[in-house]
Amino acid sequence: MIRVVIAEDQAMVLGALAALLETEPGIEVVGRASTGDAALALVRELAPDVLVTDIEMPGRSGLDIATDIARTARGTRVVILTTFARPGYLRRALDAGASAYLLKDEPSAELAEAIRRVHAGGRVIDPALAADAWTGADPLTDRERQVLRLAGEGLSSSDIAATLQLSEGTVRNYLSEAISKLGAKNRVEAANLARAKGWL
Repeated sequence: MIRVVIAEDQAMVLGALAALLETEPGIEVVGRASTGDAALALVRELAPDVLVTDIEMPGRSGLDIATDIARTARGTRVVILTTFARPGYLRRALDAGASAYLLKDEPSAELAEAIRRVHAGGRVIDPALAADAWTGADPLTDRERQVLRLAGEGLSSSDIAATLQLSEGTVRNYLSEAISKLGAKNRVEAANLARAKGWL
């Protein structure tokens, strides 16, 4: 029996996923979470074989959880299930240690099959999306990404500096670098471009 935890912040989707997977032979849903922090707590408590998680959730993102699981050498395999068909997200998911990247508009049988394949040690990734992921590399550093994400949320340079415990000058330098790399006119346009590519 493959023991699965599902992390999804939309209650209806979470319930539907659990109901669908419960009908699949050899798969047991042992936990459900609606936030990233709750998902990570369930993984630590239950040690499931597979975590099925969305990317964007309250608290930790699915990518944060995948990174934590990889770093702590837990045996749980991570399946990212998302609406974002963005090469940048796929690349970051793979870098974080995810074993599968699926889109929510795929048939439910594809999810069950992906769970079985990653449990057996395989990987499941849409070939077209994978090809795109390796042709458009993310030019941003982790720190530039952090600063740009906060700028895109409307924070001022001083607020970003306080949040990340940096000087305002350092924040301005990171923003300038990110804007330049993306060929944007300003921080808002840079954040929008990076988000559209799945780099934020």
